Amino acid sequence: MDANDKKILQMRVKRTIEALGKNHIQATYIPELKDVVPMVRSLMAKGSSCAVGGSISLFESGVIDLLDSGDYDFKSRYAAKTPEEVLASQYAAFTVDTFLASANAVTEHGELYLVDGKGTRIAPIIFGPKQVILVCSTDKIVPDLQAAVVRVKEEAAPANVLRLGCDTACAKNGRCMNATCDSRNLMALPAGACEHTVCRDYLVLSNQLVPNRIKVLFVPAQIGY
Repeated sequence: MDANDKKILQMRVKRTIEALGKNHIQATYIPELKDVVPMVRSLMAKGSSCAVGGSISLFESGVIDLLDSGDYDFKSRYAAKTPEEVLASQYAAFTVDTFLASANAVTEHGELYLVDGKGTRIAPIIFGPKQVILVCSTDKIVPDLQAAVVRVKEEAAPANVLRLGCDTACAKNGRCMNATCDSRNLMALPAGACEHTVCRDYLVLSNQLVPNRIKVLFVPAQIGY
């Protein structure tokens, strides 16, 4: 990225952080990926409880290693050995001090956009944990909600289903069967169109009732989907 591209990115990030702030969502720009872990550590008291939603960004930024360090009461979904233990860790996420995840897109209007297959990531983000930390690469910043929807259809969902080995249209084609947005199918596909879809639950977060409960950490590195 040359100096001009960096300047454009900085302006985009500044607009987005300001818009998120007006919606009572605290956002911070972290120029170096290596500084994400120290920032997360500064936001979490040693010994406090935490849980995560499925997120490649947390792995690639080193946050999962931090939570696994023994300094926290980590209700780890990844340590579970049975379906029952996985479910227990997901229920426990509603009562932790800090829930960590990522967003699929962030609009310059100050909205967070997330799509889930089961809702275990988006549900605790809405309600439960005292604090929510979302680690997001700056390439997830988009102009508006329609662009956020398209980003999931063309980038995030196809990459995730390949990772998970799902039998969906986007796993075969590399993009959603309805990648463009129209008035009838802005987010969801026509009923029954993709039987094994992982895009089942859609969340848009805007003006928050509890100021700064949700914190977004932006990093310029391309991490996650």
